Amino acid sequence: MSKVVMHNVVSVDGFIADADDQVGPLFDWYGNGDVHLSEFAQISKVSAEYVEPMLASIGTLVVGRHVFDMTNGWEGKPPTGAHIVVVSHRPRPEGWHPEAPYHFVDDVAQAIELARELAGERNVGVAAGDVGGQAFALGLVDEVAMDVVPVVFGSGKRYFGSVDAQHLLEDPHTVIQGDRVLHLRYRVRR
Repeated sequence: MSKVVMHNVVSVDGFIADADDQVGPLFDWYGNGDVHLSEFAQISKVSAEYVEPMLASIGTLVVGRHVFDMTNGWEGKPPTGAHIVVVSHRPRPEGWHPEAPYHFVDDVAQAIELARELAGERNVGVAAGDVGGQAFALGLVDEVAMDVVPVVFGSGKRYFGSVDAQHLLEDPHTVIQGDRVLHLRYRVRR
């Protein structure tokens, strides 16, 4: 059965970007290995053994409009999975890659529901941050996946967005030490 997995690279103190929306050293581990992951990533063998199957398991990715705008929607080609669901009150930009498998939905719960349908038996990936935090707070996330980098930002964009209530997770079922990154996965306690 497919799962909804909230994921992102995160600082030790829980931030996915600094106060200026820059990732700084959070993505350094994408360039410190021998295994070619993509045109942008050359990671360690240990990290590749974790990341490659995780990415392959994703059928649909859910992101917020901010991520879509920052990446220009990866030029209409999903970085993983077959579809992207963008949570936004604004529609698809006029004339922007009309053939791209991108769906614009203005409600987080509806976005997760559509993503599950589109993913079929594969997992739904949800970008951490505001949209991921909303899905998490609504009880729509099954697992939390973090690639923890040894840096402290002190402030910035929070992994869980504006979640302000206590939520329990199970003990981590995945703990993998990469090169300058710790891969963790937790099931959400129901």
